[in-house]
Amino acid sequence: MSFLYPLFLTAGAALAIPVLIHLFNLRKYKVVLFPHTRFLKNIQLNSRKQSQVRYKALLAMRLLFLAFLILAFAQPFFNNNNKQNTGNKLQLIYVDNSWSMSVKKGARTMLDLAKENAARQIKYAAPGTRFLLLTNDKPTSYRSEPADKVFAQVNALDFTSATKTVAQVVAVAQSMVQNEGVAGGDLYYYSDFQESSFPIQPDKALMKNITFYGLPVQAEEVQDVYIDTAYLAIPVLQTGKNNNLVVHTRLGGKQVKEAVVLQLMVNGQVKSAATLNFTDKKESIDTLSFQVNDANWQQVQLTLNDAVVKFDDTFRISARSSSNLAILVLNEGQPNPYLQAAFRAYNGFRLNQLDAITAPKEWNNYNLVILNGITRIDENLGKGINEALQQGQSICIFPGKTANFAAINDGLKQVGDIHISALDSASQTASNLQQGSALVKDLFEKIPDNVQLPVANWHYSISAGLNANQQSVLSFRNGDPLLARYTPSRGQLYICATSADLSAGNFPGSYFFAPFLYQMAMQSSSSNIYAVTAGAQQPIFLPMTNVSERNTMHLYAAGIDVIPPQRPNGAGLDVFVDQAVQQSGFYELAAPTGDTTLVAVNQDKVESQLAYKDIGALKKEWSGDNIKWPDMTRGGNLKDASGGEFPLWKVCVILALIMLGVETWLLARLPKVAGA
Repeated sequence: MSFLYPLFLTAGAALAIPVLIHLFNLRKYKVVLFPHTRFLKNIQLNSRKQSQVRYKALLAMRLLFLAFLILAFAQPFFNNNNKQNTGNKLQLIYVDNSWSMSVKKGARTMLDLAKENAARQIKYAAPGTRFLLLTNDKPTSYRSEPADKVFAQVNALDFTSATKTVAQVVAVAQSMVQNEGVAGGDLYYYSDFQESSFPIQPDKALMKNITFYGLPVQAEEVQDVYIDTAYLAIPVLQTGKNNNLVVHTRLGGKQVKEAVVLQLMVNGQVKSAATLNFTDKKESIDTLSFQVNDANWQQVQLTLNDAVVKFDDTFRISARSSSNLAILVLNEGQPNPYLQAAFRAYNGFRLNQLDAITAPKEWNNYNLVILNGITRIDENLGKGINEALQQGQSICIFPGKTANFAAINDGLKQVGDIHISALDSASQTASNLQQGSALVKDLFEKIPDNVQLPVANWHYSISAGLNANQQSVLSFRNGDPLLARYTPSRGQLYICATSADLSAGNFPGSYFFAPFLYQMAMQSSSSNIYAVTAGAQQPIFLPMTNVSERNTMHLYAAGIDVIPPQRPNGAGLDVFVDQAVQQSGFYELAAPTGDTTLVAVNQDKVESQLAYKDIGALKKEWSGDNIKWPDMTRGGNLKDASGGEFPLWKVCVILALIMLGVETWLLARLPKVAGA
């Protein structure tokens, strides 16, 4: 037998109180005057003998009442861990410390309850048991550790932006079991069992040699308003003009009783605010406007006054005016009005239009070079395209309609294995948009469901070899690309299969035309808008011509100087900021010899989806000899997680009440003893 709170046993000293009262009352004598001493002697003998017996019974009831009451507070239990063979099995304890566990039940968070139960399991485990603590961060240790060290690690746990699914946790557990060289492992899984991270059925192959103990720690349904995402209406921050910021907020759980206010701040100053009105789909889409007066980095921050769950009430964006983006358009014939309108509608682009015959020899000062209406690419033009791609620049070709497309192929040969194979005169509508493309995934928060894809009245059939690395952005039903990206070298080459005029189709007037051009221009330079999600493994591209160990990128914040993971990509680096830091906020990214880039890091909104698995249904779906569900109350109080805790405090309370009842009965039957 063990005790959950053994210090309460010191209250056993209180058992001396009834004994002292008993001894004190034994020394009290009362003289009764009676005329006949013979009768008095008989009465004294009988009364004293009966008084001693009955007083001892009363004393016993009082002692037993106090004893059971003290045991109830100490909470005894039978621990069967000593009967288990833990010598060849590893105990792995996973504590979900994601932000969804910050929901409170009363004054305590779900993480507090999970830590308490895990600590209790460790404290009362069999002597010599070794543990491994798993969290959403990296494992606290890669080797098993004794109970005292793991106990301290559990108590030190805090929230993290990192998340793990049950499959990832079990995979780590399998790796740890193999490293330890044991026959198997017992995985104790303390979590709120969010629907987003827990599958319906277990992977039996992954669960091999693992005994899974599901230990739910769940709160009641709560109201949660959170900012899902926010983005500029156009992917350019303008100076001196209104910038429209589109904000998507969502409501989870109960309907809000009080109005929720969305507030926009830029560099710490309040710029705008809006009261949220949620639709039947529990979402609100609002547009807030603001202005900036310089081209420096701006800290854009959105906040909500949601008092229940706070970790997802802030969304951050870092942005600056992109006045340094230079565009060169080489026209064969008249300038294209759609290209002019796209870049002159917003400041932040410097547009230069020239005749293709008089193309400059040096293109390295331009972020994007567009060849418009081209029906032939001669040697000089082909050489210029190739050199620009070698330097990591972006090139976009809108060919003109011609039967002699071999004149275009002659120039494309200098770039890579890319050629026009045929001219298709049939009118076709694009049927596929590659949402994983670099033009799409970082530009649009969501493509509208009813958006119309472009129609081409004619198009070239373009083929490419493996070394050209073709990726279709927009394509037709037969597989021909309408717009494709090629990376034969360091830069990006985009080729449209038709011209950029309405006689060739409606692509120039479509939803995608201008945003695609903006994204092409920004790909050869660092982005000017950042809103990175922590843990998403989303790289930030920074152009660097002299990548070396001396100008390795560093990430800076208050008290932070870390080197994030980075890898060469074309004419620069892909930097994984979200793998270096987990805390949301604004960070500066810079090399010793480079400019500073401001990056905004936000929390993963998966944790805001506070929908839990129904544990009753989950027990039926997750069943088997190696899957166990120890008895847990909804509040998270552990009853049986370490293999045999049986609480006896309720029995002790019942026995204490019985002793109190017997004592009361004795006092009622013997009123003279009441003073004893």
